[in-house]
Amino acid sequence: MQLTLPRSLFNPLDWFRSGNADPRKNLRRSIAHIIGERPSNLGLYQLALRHTSASKATAIEGFRESNERLEYLGDAVLGMVIAEFLFKKYPYKDEGFLTEIRSRIVNRETLNGIARKIGLDRLIEYDGQRTKSVPSRSSMYGDALEALVGAVYLDKGFRFSRQFILKELLSHYDLDLVVQNNVNFKSRLIEWAQRSGKEIRFDIISEKGSSHFREFIAQVVVDEEPFATGSGYSKKKAEQAAAEKALSLIEA
Repeated sequence: MQLTLPRSLFNPLDWFRSGNADPRKNLRRSIAHIIGERPSNLGLYQLALRHTSASKATAIEGFRESNERLEYLGDAVLGMVIAEFLFKKYPYKDEGFLTEIRSRIVNRETLNGIARKIGLDRLIEYDGQRTKSVPSRSSMYGDALEALVGAVYLDKGFRFSRQFILKELLSHYDLDLVVQNNVNFKSRLIEWAQRSGKEIRFDIISEKGSSHFREFIAQVVVDEEPFATGSGYSKKKAEQAAAEKALSLIEA
């Protein structure tokens, strides 16, 4: 399949602006460009791009179809492929290192960014229409990317899925930079507290946003006194942000 634009500059929505009135054909061409091969079962990819807000009723009472089940499957496939890749690339690193690097590669913010780079954000069906204005850090993009991996796995099998992940997704990472920036602020702060004889804990003090776009506020408490706060789109990210802020105050 010959295309004139490199993938990083390709906008799949252009197919929908081209004047071609067949949305299935347009979507098929967009997916083919993203994964490198024409999809065999287009319905899987349509489902992968259907956010829960645009879920559709089924013949099974109480069950509505969205990309959540494919997201679950894609998360497992993505995690397994990345785990195998890191296991072979770093033969002398321990389990803790491998786990931390994998978590940094597959964290939601990173997957959100990759989904946008490959143009997936322009194809997601959200609230009955193509989405254009959701928050840039919403988990919706990363969720759809995992669902896409699940669709690729069911449509093309594991070997193709592995190649797609390693060549088309992992290529967006600077792995050396990921390793160099492997900083666990929470662990560093806990180590400081232990050395200093301080009692420390992390509390989630508030949550805001909808169920799809929830933001958490974490607070570091040192010797029963509030010390620093941080926010994130998961409890873990909020705690890391609060720990980073606390360390900056300590080291100032």
